[in-house]
Amino acid sequence: MASNSLEWTRIYVESFVTRKYGSAMTGGVRVRRLEPDDWKLWRDVRLAALADAPYAYGSTLAYEQQFDEATWRSRLAPSSGMTAVALRGDETIGAIAGWTPDGAEAVFLVAAWVSRDARGQGVGDALVTEVLNWSREHGYDTVELRVADGNEPARRLFLRNGFVPTGRREPLESDPTVGTEYFVHDL
Repeated sequence: MASNSLEWTRIYVESFVTRKYGSAMTGGVRVRRLEPDDWKLWRDVRLAALADAPYAYGSTLAYEQQFDEATWRSRLAPSSGMTAVALRGDETIGAIAGWTPDGAEAVFLVAAWVSRDARGQGVGDALVTEVLNWSREHGYDTVELRVADGNEPARRLFLRNGFVPTGRREPLESDPTVGTEYFVHDL
């Protein structure tokens, strides 16, 4: 039954994305979950995201450039949650993670990014769907996230995918002058 449900979700998402964005997602874009041996790929895409959109993340490029192999691998450990990338051929065009700190009752969606030339083509929707599917597969009932003030494309992406604002706010760690808003998605 679960595999039928996941298959239905995949078909629904592909259908939605195709209707909304044409053939971009059927044109060779796939989402792949990463494992610790994929640490170089994760390092490269994460640093690209931090360089491209520093206003969106609680971390900084300078901080994460200092990470060694062990740190990158630990971030991909199954005990930390899941991380996935979107690929068009061999090109990485997006990334996302579902973080599950020790004792967490919810998955925290983090590190969402789509390369500039792939934006508006449904890649973000496919990545969000991957986190939601992983969360269900692992028995979580809730996915939470934060969106930095002024990041309207991210806000629209998450609203479109069923997240709702909670009213809770918190400053962005990398720039405390920027606020963030919490969103939640009950599965």
